[in-house]
Amino acid sequence: MAIYFYVHERWIYVVELIGDERLDFLLAENLRIIQSPSVFAFSLDAVLLAKFVYVPIQKGKLIDLCSGNGVIPLFLSTRTKGSVIGVEIQERLYDMAVRSIAYNQLEGRLTMIHGDIKETPKQLGYGKFDVVTCNPPYFPTPAKKEINENEHLAIARHEILCTLDDAIQTSSKLVRQGGKVAFVHRPGRLIDIVELMRKYRLEPKRIQFVYPKVGKEANTLLIEAIKDGSPDLKIENPLIVYNEKDEYTPELREILYGEN
Repeated sequence: MAIYFYVHERWIYVVELIGDERLDFLLAENLRIIQSPSVFAFSLDAVLLAKFVYVPIQKGKLIDLCSGNGVIPLFLSTRTKGSVIGVEIQERLYDMAVRSIAYNQLEGRLTMIHGDIKETPKQLGYGKFDVVTCNPPYFPTPAKKEINENEHLAIARHEILCTLDDAIQTSSKLVRQGGKVAFVHRPGRLIDIVELMRKYRLEPKRIQFVYPKVGKEANTLLIEAIKDGSPDLKIENPLIVYNEKDEYTPELREILYGEN
């Protein structure tokens, strides 16, 4: 167990770290987040989704589904003055997110809910949110022998407690008419995502493919839809992660570190 102190003016903020947890920087945002290599650590996908999605700057109600350790709500807090709710079913990850929010003194605008995303429309109301984001489990549940023995990682990666249908249907229930829903996923699920979005009255409006390097296949998909929107899809410029020297491209450096 470790305890970190943050001194601001005359106040001292304390965060308790459990086991192999560490306190990492979100560099471009000047925030800190609790992570654990054996439980959960956010990936580039979460960062890209938080930067890709439209957010109202001055006010609004946002909700992030499958929040993990709260990384997307933390990122979104730097782009909007509105309120952000995160929903996470794993208690350990939920607890990490709550402590990160408290450490960054964001309890007034960021809230975490511990529970199943499928129950949130009944709990929070239908059509109450301006923006919904989701970084869902990417992979269908494999045979038991193929599932990661680490329960936290298995639930985060595989559709064990939440399917793609669950995530998109719930997003549609939560978002208001004309509101936006954004997902990050794998390009191989693009057709599934579009079909499910249209099934649940979400019209895809923006898509961006992310490539590890020039000449490589895209390995990440960002997609944003509007509730009951009219058909008119825009394909954004491709985003390249690494250059030929295996260094982050200028676009990625700006996203990660705020460098131009």
